[in-house]
Amino acid sequence: MILHVVEAKYERDYIIHLKFNDGAAGFVDLANELHGEMFAPLREVQEFTAFKVDPELNTIVWDNGADLAPEFLRDHLLVPAQPPDQPDQQ
Repeated sequence: MILHVVEAKYERDYIIHLKFNDGAAGFVDLANELHGEMFAPLREVQEFTAFKVDPELNTIVWDNGADLAPEFLRDHLLVPAQPPDQPDQQ
């Protein structure tokens, strides 16, 4: 199965909630991943939050051309789907 991001929702800071076509879901914190010429502009939260799921690339992309492979995102997924630094809501 080729991995695809099917849904992405901004949570806070540099954290995105993702759902994949393999059924996996959870949060990914990209705060420590925004390096290099393409990703440096995304350190501005306003720029970071302007991502979308590209239906052709099947991953999240930004207007400046930056994108992250679904496999990279899946490898960094925090499961269970609880945002980092948030207490359990029980």
